[in-house]
Amino acid sequence: MSALPARLDQARPYALGLFRIVIGLLFLCHGAASLFGVLGGAQGSGGTVPVGAWPGWYAAVIQLVTGLLVMIGLGTRSAAFLASGSMAYAYFSAHQADGLFPIQNSGEASVLFCWTMLLLVFTGPGAFALDALFAKALGRNRDPEREPATA
Repeated sequence: MSALPARLDQARPYALGLFRIVIGLLFLCHGAASLFGVLGGAQGSGGTVPVGAWPGWYAAVIQLVTGLLVMIGLGTRSAAFLASGSMAYAYFSAHQADGLFPIQNSGEASVLFCWTMLLLVFTGPGAFALDALFAKALGRNRDPEREPATA
């Protein structure tokens, strides 16, 4: 039985990489829906958020850009931090007044994205990230997203 945890530990970077890709794609889709009216449009209305409308248009731009960066693994920790903060703002400004719990105020997506993005801030991108390719191409041996600097 002890071989299973060891095998799961070996697969951790790959599972984390796949997790990051899926979360980034889903976040990007929310931004694309609001900005371009695709995938059901803004809030399922089929339309778009008016350009410059506060906070919807800015939130959609953040979702599109940070979702793309998280998905491809480029500046994952910084992008995920910004995305997490934007979802915390969305929850407290748009949902929390309608009820104490996310199930009461339709804020589940905001809470889930906030916490999953915050998790990526601490875990880094895992496997399949562009950051690792750029580090290798630049001749750096360590991945700054996954390893602490040595003194």
